[in-house]
Amino acid sequence: MEGFSQPSYRARQLYQAIYSQRMGELQAISTLPVDFRDQLTREGYSVGLPEIQKKFSSKDGTIRYLMAFPDGQSVETVWMPEGDGGEAGDGSEADLEISESLAPDQADKDWREGKFNRATICISSQAGCAVNCQFCMTALLGLQRNLTAGEIVGQVLAVLNDRGVSIDRERINLVFMGQGEPFLNYENFMQAVRLLSDPEGIGIPASRMTVSTAGIVPRIHDFGEEPLRPKLAISLNASNDAARTSIMPINKKWDLHQLLAAAREFPLRNRERLTFEYVLLDGVNDGEQQAHELVELVRGMRAKINLIALNPGPDIHFSTPAEQRVLAFQKILRDAGIPAYIRRPRGRDIYAACGQLKRTVA
Repeated sequence: MEGFSQPSYRARQLYQAIYSQRMGELQAISTLPVDFRDQLTREGYSVGLPEIQKKFSSKDGTIRYLMAFPDGQSVETVWMPEGDGGEAGDGSEADLEISESLAPDQADKDWREGKFNRATICISSQAGCAVNCQFCMTALLGLQRNLTAGEIVGQVLAVLNDRGVSIDRERINLVFMGQGEPFLNYENFMQAVRLLSDPEGIGIPASRMTVSTAGIVPRIHDFGEEPLRPKLAISLNASNDAARTSIMPINKKWDLHQLLAAAREFPLRNRERLTFEYVLLDGVNDGEQQAHELVELVRGMRAKINLIALNPGPDIHFSTPAEQRVLAFQKILRDAGIPAYIRRPRGRDIYAACGQLKRTVA
């Protein structure tokens, strides 16, 4: 604004128009003078929301968006009506809402009829991923590039606009669990958090956000020092180093000893629990022995465990365990006093569930 010899309050008008009012065109920002809007356009400025290239709708109400950027790169963003239960037991406001929410079948029916209760948006932080978890379809893409803070935030704005959501009236949770490892794009991820949570902008509180990391230990320490931060989930997926290294090569760099030490040192807020995500692979990490090992790993921590039965996909050489194995694993954890929840698969039929984001277009 200074460069255009405009008064400083124009910056706030522009900021609020983009983030709070979610305007996608400069010419629609009526708080700016017409001649100034024309000048901005002549100088090449525009509002850069990602383009929704394709939408895939699941029978359970989940929508997978293929979002395209001007350089031709694309990522995926997922809209989950009623979420997948991932916040259960984490001590947050979203956790309380889960306990008070409708039964899943009724919630899905309500969403199909246009009735709103709450929703979760799953956001990508990178195009592709470099972490190479062997059970994840995104790993097959490799890392294409980091997303800018604007591209991360733009996914949320595009989905909110597409769904006609009013942040003032409706409850939205955000999970940074789409394509990419957020802690390998840390500065842009954190800037996106600040933009998303600003009450003068989009206004989704950081307490309604969760970020998942595969275990970038130095960034876990950095994240704990942030004055404003989402809740933390750590993708664990194995109960010993040999098993974890075989399915998560990043364990060679930061093993379970280092990862659990960082987790134990992580500063939690009142009532907050750390979340460990554990993808169950049939015959690999889902046995009784692994469950007992997992109990010992997390014993004494203010933490809970989300169990995720593998969401299968092409070129993923693991199988989904039977329901009774998942329940048996959960029972061992709960009998040992460890809060354990089974995350509900959302959008599995359209490759929108956890671990399935690979820009599948058919």
